[in-house]
Formats: sequence, structure tokens, C-alpha cells
Amino acid sequence: MKKPAVFIDRDGTINEQMGYINHISRFKILPGVAEAFKILNKEGFLAIIVSNQSGVARGYFPIELVNDVHFFLKDSLLKEGAFIDGIFFCPHYPQGKIAEYALECTCRKPKKGLIDQACETFDIDIPRSYMIGDHYTDIELADRANIKGILVKTGYGAGVVEYNLPHMSIKPNYLADDLLAAVRWICKKVN
Repeated sequence: MKKPAVFIDRDGTINEQMGYINHISRFKILPGVAEAFKILNKEGFLAIIVSNQSGVARGYFPIELVNDVHFFLKDSLLKEGAFIDGIFFCPHYPQGKIAEYALECTCRKPKKGLIDQACETFDIDIPRSYMIGDHYTDIELADRANIKGILVKTGYGAGVVEYNLPHMSIKPNYLADDLLAAVRWICKKVN
């Protein structure tokens, strides 16, 4: 049976936006994140992270660090009684220094390759799914994938709301203060 998914950006939405997370000590989970995942788990949504991690292609850090950060995140949430169903990330950047990852791909947001990968892994009810992120590319991704997009004001979100969004043709379905507020709005819509 198909389940709706909530696709969630990582940097700026789940953790503090501080540029490239080039060391595990720089990964700081935002308040309310564990509670947001707990609600998604309880309400029957697939909680799936989709994230651009071009620092790999740029040579800022190895792909193993991305995996270590994701292990740390999953472990931290499990300790709070929450879990992540899947994590999909794009390590590519066409002008990167690491040849293996310096390529044009279909997975770099706002392209929808990460959502396509998730759909190959899970039986996802796309019309009932959402995308939450702090960047305009997250809203563009939602539009391309035919899902509802929510822009959070954490990370780059406040600046996007004030300076970019008024001039953009694609608008989010909802503006939320943070991930927890976005998840609560989703649950009100479906219940």
C-alpha cells in the first residue's frame, strides 16, 4: 500500500546552516527536529531526507563524512524515539575538483532525481506527499515532482522569504517558522 512521504532538506532545515558541514562537530540539530520526525512517524508518513552535498565534488570533504553525519543524525533521532525512513543525497557538482563527482546529474536539486530514487525504494503516494526546505530550490523541486512545497524560515529561509520569493514565479504552499511548524501544518491538512 502506498504511503505519503515528507521529503525534507537537511542543511538549514534539520541542522543549523553554517555553510559546508566539513566536520562532524559543525553538525548541530535544530530544536524541534526530533519531535517533527516523531509526529511524521506516528502519522504514517515516510520521513525522507533529500539533500545536495556538493562539498564532496568540490573536494571540501570526503563522501564518508556525509555518511558519518547521517549516521550521527539517525542515531540522535533514535535516542529521542524518532526515525528516518530514508536519506538520499547528491554529491555532484559539474565544476567540482573530484572527477568522480564532477558531473552533470539528474539528482541535484531542483532536479527531481532524489525523489525518483526514493520512489524506486519506497511505494510513495506522490499526490499526498510534501517537500520541506529552507531554499527556493526545494520549492522548485516540489513543483517539478508535483508535490506540495513548504518553505521554512530557518537556515536561508528568512532571506528567501524577504528577498527572493516576491520575485519568483513558483510559490510555496505554506511558509513555516521551522520544521516542526511545517509538520504540524501538514498533519492539520490531512486530519
